[in-house]
This record gives sequence, structure tokens and C-alpha cells, in this order.
Amino acid sequence: MLLSDPEVESSILISSDEGATYQKYRLNFYIQSLLFHPKQEEWILAYSLDQKLYSSMDFGRKWQLMHERVTPNRFYWSVTGLDRETDLVHMEARTADGHTHYLTCRIQECSETKRSGPFSRSIDVSSLVVQDEYIFIQTCETAKPAECKKFTDVSLVLARSEMVPERTPTARVTTGGRATYYVSYRREPFAQIKLPKYSLPKDMHIISTDENQVFAAVQEWNQNDTYNLYISDTRGVYFTLALENVKSSRGLEGNIVIDLYEVAGIKGIFLANRKVDDQIKTFITYNKGRDWRLLQAPDTDLRGDPVLCQLPFCSLHLRLQLSENPYTSGSISSKETAPGLLVATGNIGSELSYTDVGVFISSDGGNSWRQIFEEEYNVWFLDWGGALVAMKHTSVPIRHMWVSFDEGRSWTKYSFTSTPLFVDGSLVDPGIETQIMTVFGHFSLRSEWQLVKVDYKSLFSRRCTKDDYQTWHLHNQGEPCVMGERKIYKKRKPGAQCSLGRDYSQTVVSEPCVCGQGDFECDYGYERHSNNQCIPAFWFSPSSLSKDCNAGQNYWNSTGYRRIVSNNCTDGLREKYMAKMEKCPGKAPQGLHILTSDGKLVMEQGHNATFIILMEEGDLQRTNIQLDFGDGIAVSYANFSPVEDGIRHVYKSAGIFQVTAYAENSLGSDTAVLFLHVVCPVEHVHLSVPFVAIRNKDVNITAVVWPSQAGTLTYFWWFGNSTKPLITLENSISYMFTVEGMNTITVQVAAGNTLIQDTKEIAVHEYFQSQLLSFSPNLDYHNPDIPEWRQDVGKVIKRALAQVTGIPDEQILVAVFPGLPTSAELFILPHKNTTERRKSSEADLEQVVEILFNALNQNLVQFELKPGVEVVVYVTQLTLAPLVDSSSGHSSSAMLMLLSVVFVGLAVFLIYKFKRKIPWINIYAQVQHDKEQEMIGSVSQSENAPKITLSEFTDPEELMDKELDTRVMGSISTIANSESTKEIPNCTSV
Repeated sequence: MLLSDPEVESSILISSDEGATYQKYRLNFYIQSLLFHPKQEEWILAYSLDQKLYSSMDFGRKWQLMHERVTPNRFYWSVTGLDRETDLVHMEARTADGHTHYLTCRIQECSETKRSGPFSRSIDVSSLVVQDEYIFIQTCETAKPAECKKFTDVSLVLARSEMVPERTPTARVTTGGRATYYVSYRREPFAQIKLPKYSLPKDMHIISTDENQVFAAVQEWNQNDTYNLYISDTRGVYFTLALENVKSSRGLEGNIVIDLYEVAGIKGIFLANRKVDDQIKTFITYNKGRDWRLLQAPDTDLRGDPVLCQLPFCSLHLRLQLSENPYTSGSISSKETAPGLLVATGNIGSELSYTDVGVFISSDGGNSWRQIFEEEYNVWFLDWGGALVAMKHTSVPIRHMWVSFDEGRSWTKYSFTSTPLFVDGSLVDPGIETQIMTVFGHFSLRSEWQLVKVDYKSLFSRRCTKDDYQTWHLHNQGEPCVMGERKIYKKRKPGAQCSLGRDYSQTVVSEPCVCGQGDFECDYGYERHSNNQCIPAFWFSPSSLSKDCNAGQNYWNSTGYRRIVSNNCTDGLREKYMAKMEKCPGKAPQGLHILTSDGKLVMEQGHNATFIILMEEGDLQRTNIQLDFGDGIAVSYANFSPVEDGIRHVYKSAGIFQVTAYAENSLGSDTAVLFLHVVCPVEHVHLSVPFVAIRNKDVNITAVVWPSQAGTLTYFWWFGNSTKPLITLENSISYMFTVEGMNTITVQVAAGNTLIQDTKEIAVHEYFQSQLLSFSPNLDYHNPDIPEWRQDVGKVIKRALAQVTGIPDEQILVAVFPGLPTSAELFILPHKNTTERRKSSEADLEQVVEILFNALNQNLVQFELKPGVEVVVYVTQLTLAPLVDSSSGHSSSAMLMLLSVVFVGLAVFLIYKFKRKIPWINIYAQVQHDKEQEMIGSVSQSENAPKITLSEFTDPEELMDKELDTRVMGSISTIANSESTKEIPNCTSV
């Protein structure tokens, strides 16, 4: 016995004397769940709270780490007879590449070199299911592993005859398109599961894998609260529809519960609750879903009065959900040891109801029913099903139970405790000879647990003899052949209070029947019509089943029918409906498809792109394949064998590539094309915008992306409070701002699965003026040329200007440029709320400009960068050309140039006097929508201003390369330098 409570401490208690004493063993991990080996009692798998899987071969005394990042509930022991090693473990885990994979390894040999991956590609998270002869997975169709985790892991509680370990669905459909499911039968290579072409599953659950066949519940694209039931061939590959619109619900833990119940003891019998015209009705099948019918209601009620219930308007409806508490009987129960005996809670009427319910019993496998209680009861099977014990299902304490020896026709009341007990459950094994039932609960809500052992051995006076038995024939509404067999069972006569014993056998006679039409279901791609004939569906071509065979070989050509799996009929229609062996026809390639392994059309440069080539028809072994990757490289193959696992290729440059597949044999050819976007990951985007713009005037806005050769990019431009972006493939856009004030601009750049953005603010005014500034040379020595420094210095300059001139802060904007020598631009903005007084405000602005210019020319604008470092701010003077040439050979040319400069200076002086403009001030105004910006300048008279030639100014392209970031200064966005210290990847070559 092993006990663990991870909420208390990281340890386990082990008892070797049936709980008399315990020994504590401390662990270095906290246990979340345990999985014991089905054959080796000492072997245990432990799953920790931090998603690690441990193994022990000595009943938990010593543990060894097997793997990290294992998916919860996705690890399984080997299956005897299928896996070669008994200590093999199947698991789903996330590997070093960040993807989820299906892995296998032995418990003592699970290092990276010892593990194997039976499926070569990554799979979807929580999609691995190992059950009986089958292994199910779903491929991951999203580009990033993290996206595969977003799907909720919905557990499935299977409504079956025995309580089984909780199963989970194989997969969920992804946002990228249809899910792709795979199955391995008896550890053979994985094959893609084939559902009808237009089932389009949103969700899929494996219901049952008994008797070499798979039952699957599929929620299709047009369903919300129901599922369709599908049944497979033996290999679990080809599925056909068995029943539509089966009811589903949510369990207490959010798990999906499908209202399907497999009757124990007799193969082929299932019960299902189906939605019909918004009503839930219970149906039963005796041939694994080929035919379904409603349940016949009892003829009389519990008091013996006749029940008026006419099919199909009225029938018996049952609740088919097992209890999530394994120690209660649930709403329906049957046992392998008692074939034909079913006990269920339900109601009589036109549909399933959860009011006015009773308990019903069938002694002949669901053909006929009797009511045994008018309220809900838990009913257990005793002594191999020879007796029944019942307790009232209630929330109040009880102290009585009822026992029946005649299949519920009569009941005897017994008291099992003197004090009423709140019953929480019961432990009963109908097949053991100890004949003890353990009831557990508590006397009050605050009392401790109480265990009550009920020994019912004294109820049986003797061992049964042959005179105590009778036989009964299994049938389906009088038809003696069920699943191709005629069976006669033996059971105890009603009222015989004798014990059956361990050597009890239920089956007396089992013989095959002649095959009839009811022993065959429609094969994959065929549908049953009203005349009971299987006809090909509109989307299915019967000849497509021969596509995988090659000329000269043979294949099984379906007749449209297949015998129901586990059906044992012989002769009769078997020969007529059995698939026929035929020669493989030679076919030209047809239906050629090319796709990527992950279903995406975007690939990162330098990464493996895996292409899958599929062909609907054609001789796979005699068809040549050529694949042109579109970048000047192509590969050819003599047949399809080398390309089954995909063709890998690495693109060394970004762009859009036309990938072409060409298939050809002696009978014809076919072509398929795919356009693949290869992108280089973008790391940064800088939004280049002017600091100030004129209202109703187009502004050019540019997004600079690093690295520059990133392939095809999509730009999303957001202006102000707009809810819809402008979308372009170009990195620049022209926009007109109509509202004055601060306006926000955001650009988002999409490259593959990457999305980056940058945001700037721009001041919009009716008019403004600007002036270039320069500084005393000592500032260059202290200029680190980084954005933060430029931002802080701009604030200092702005503050110095405001202090010297008394001009309000909101009318001044200073933007320091990157690069050396240090320079800046001064923006003079109109006062707030002056738009209506345009002429007077223009004069006011000119007055502000004159004040600022005078202060700058008089060297009054200074600031202290650090102790002892005084920086003077100047108006920038531009020198277009040298006035005097020092060489003697060109004195005449120098003189002509000097005269030209004098005339230009005179003209500028006249313009200055006429226009009353301040020298070298740029004036920006919007007079008419079609008028360009007016720029007037003259030579500055300041002798102290340093002279800077145009060649010393940073080239615009060079400036853009330096501007890698922006910082907000006050309420205005300024250009800032954010050169990254790491190397920017070069996407033009790999």
C-alpha cells in the first residue's frame, strides 16, 4: 500500500503489511499523480507538480528522473503483446527545440540518446493517446509551439460498463484550419485518419477501442452541444458515420461527457442519447451502430397498472452518465459477470427528463424493461450479478439497504447501521468470494469517516447446483442472431438464494449465423440510402482507393460494404459484399498538391522549410517528381518513396518564392504551385516624422525597419483615435492632419508571425517658424550621441531660452540632432487659442522670434552642462562657398565671386527690410492649400557664431540610419538616437 499527500509534504508512506505499519520516504519533488504498471506491481510512474516524470522499480522507495516538460496525463505504460519491452513508456513532452513530440524510452534508459520518436514531426499539445492496440496523435498546425498550448485540454469521461482511467480527446481543430489526425495500429507506421471529406471536425474524442475497432465522437463545424458518432475499420484509419447528434455535456471539472454507453458482457450493444427535433431521446443498437431504435417502455408501472406509451411518440429514456464518484453506481450500470442485466435511471415519455425519474432494469440485454424504484437509487451487483443491493440516493442520512435475488422483482430491507449514516460511497466487487461490501460515510458533517463492513454471506444458504440455473437467449426484438452469432446464456433462477462460486460460467451455446444484410455496414466513402443500399457519397471516387497501389500489384476493391468488426457471421452475403482483389490500374498523375508540413505559407529565412507533396491518383512508384523551390534550386525524384516524409529546403534570402511541383509518368503529368513568403525576423521599427506639421498640409511619414532586407512586410498606420488602420505594403505614407494640437501616429509592421510597432507625436499648427541652432565647441566633447542625452540637453536649452526671454514653454520646442558637431532646430509655435486672431497672432509670433533671435545673437542663451562647462547657444550661419580664394592664379574669379556675394547680400537686405523678417528664420504657413512653404533667409551678422559648411551637416539618409528611437520631450516628440550595441542580422545572405 502506498499513500501520498502532496499538499502536506513531499513524501510517501509505504506499507508492506496491508496498512498495519507505514514507512516514510522523502522525495525531492511533489507528486501530482501516479501510474502503476498493469503487470509489474513494483513499477510506478510519478508525475510531479513541475511537469517532470519519474520512475520507480521498487514500489516508490527510489526514484529516477525520466523526462522534463511532460504534458499532464500524457504518459502511458507499455501494452503487453504490442510493445517489445515491458518497461517501455510512451510520453508526450516538449523537447529542447520548443516543440511537443511523441517519445518512447525504457524507464532505466531514458537519456537523450536512448529516447526514440516514433512520429518524426511535432504534435499538438495534449493529443497523444495510447489505448489498447492504437496510438493517436494530432499534428501541430500552428507556427509557434506556444500557440499549440492555447487549446483547452478537455477531459472525456467515457460512459462505459466499467470504470476506466480518464481519457482525454485526441485533438482539437486549430485556428489555422482543419486538424490532421494520425493513428498507429499495433505499432505500425502512423497513417492519417480518414473522416468523411466534409465532416470538418472542431473536436474529436476517442470513445472506445474495444474489439479491434475505434469509436470516435466528432463535433463538426455546424454543431455546438452535440457530436456525431463515427466507427472505424480494424486499423482505425477509415471512419464511417454511425449516429448523428449525440448529446454532450460538461462534467464537474469542465470535461466533455458524451452520452454513449457500452453495455458490458455482450459485444455490439450500445445506448446513446440523441437530439431529435430539439428533444433528447435514448436509442439502442445491437450491431455496433449500424441500426438504432428507441427503447420500448415497460408494459406496467411499479404498482402493476398499464403504461400507455406508444412508439415512436413515447418511449423509455435513460440517463447514460457514469458517476464521477467511482464509489457510487451512477445512473446506469452493467457488468461483464452479469451479461444481459442493465440497471438505469430514467423516465417514460416523449423525451429525456430529469424530473419524475425512476429506476428501471432489463434482464434480456435491453429488449424489455421493468421499473424497480420510483426514486433514484444506487444499485450494485453482488455475487457475480446473482443478487442486487440498493441504497437510496439522497443527501440525508440513511441506515437501510435493499437486497434482491430475483432481478429486482422483490426486495428485502436490511439495516446495516444502528445510527443513520451520510453515505458517500461503497466498495463492491461482484466477482469475489469474500462476499463483503464496505460502506463508508460519516454520522454528521463534523464527524470523522466511518467504515461499515457488510458481510452478506449469511444470505446465501448454499452453493448453487445445476437445478438452480436457467438459460436465456440473447436476441434483438426476436432476431436470435446478434453480431453474427446465436448465443444462449446461463443464469441463476429468480429467487434461488445460492452462491455462484468462482467457477461460474455464463455462456452455454455460441454458434455463428449466416451473413445477412444487417451484418454489413457501409464502407468508407459510401452512404446508406432509403433503399438500404450503400451508394458512393458525392465527394468520393471509388477508384481513389487504388491510388496507393502500383501497376502490376493487386489491391482490394471495395463493393461499398464491409462486415462489421467483431461480427462472426459466415457464408450467406459474405461473398457478395466482400471486397474483391483486383489488379492495380495504371493512372496518370492527378490531383497533385503541395503544402508545407506546418500548414503555413510564411517561413523564416535560414530555417528548414519542409514541403509535402500529395497526389490523389497515379502510380506512386512509377511517377517522377520534380520540385522547384523558386530560388534557382530544384530537386528530382524517380518516385514518391523518398518524399513521403517531406522535402526540406533552406532559403538564404527573403522574398516571395513560387514553389512548383511537377509529377509525370508515361500516362500523363500534373502540376501544383505554392507561393511561399520567406521573411527575416524584424527587430526594430523607427517612425520618422517631422516634429511640427502645418494643418491641412500633407506630411510624409516613413517607417524604417531593421534589418532592411526583411522580405514582404505589411504596414498598419493608426492616426489619432481612429479605430481602423490604413494598410500599405510601402514603408511610407502621406497624411494630412486637420486638427491642431498634439496628434499621435502609430505604425505596426507585420512580418510573418512577428508584429512590432512604434509611436510618435506630432504638433500640428496653422503656422510656425524654425531656426537652426549651433553650440560652442566644448559641447561636442561631452556629447555621447545617445537619445537620452539629446533629450535632456534639449530640455536644458528650452529652459534656458524661456528663462532669458520670458517666452512660455509651450511656444518653444528644441530638437537636438544626432551626430557631430552638435546641432539642433528651434521651433517657435503660436500661442494657444490664437488661431482665430491669425493676423495679430502672426505679428505676435514674429515678435517672439525677434526676441529669441536677439537673445541668441547677444550670446545671452547659455547653460551649464556640468561644473566648469558653460555652453553658448548660437544661431547657425551657413557658408555656401569661400568668399576669397588664396591662390594667385584665380584672383579674378575670386573678385567676381565677391561681387556676386555683395549683390546677393544687398538683395537679401532689401527683402529683409521689406518683409520685416528675421535673418535665417524659416517661416512655415498655410495660406492656401496649394501654396508651398515660404522660406526666406539672409546672412547673419553675428561674428561670434561659428561658421558651418553644408558638407558638415549630416546627410538625410545617414541621419535616418542613425535615428533608431524617439523620446518625448515635454509634449513634443523629438528625434533621438538609439543605436543598438548588438549586431543587426544581415538578411541578404546566410
